[in-house]
Amino acid sequence: MTTDRKSAQSEAKQTANAERQYRVSRSELPLSCPTPEMALWDSHPRVYLPIEKTGEATCPYCSARFVLDD
Repeated sequence: MTTDRKSAQSEAKQTANAERQYRVSRSELPLSCPTPEMALWDSHPRVYLPIEKTGEATCPYCSARFVLDD
């Protein structure tokens, strides 16, 4: 893979732990932090978060808050 192609793919991914609050939909469940769309090279281990009952979840590693939209 060329360097340009790697850069384009990296830019397409969201930086892990870059925000403090994320909105997610039921189509994105099960919820994990970091999410599959996040670049993982500098992040914490993936942890699955129970968001279905309360509509909110906080990551125990990075304190990112997730809110269920629907």
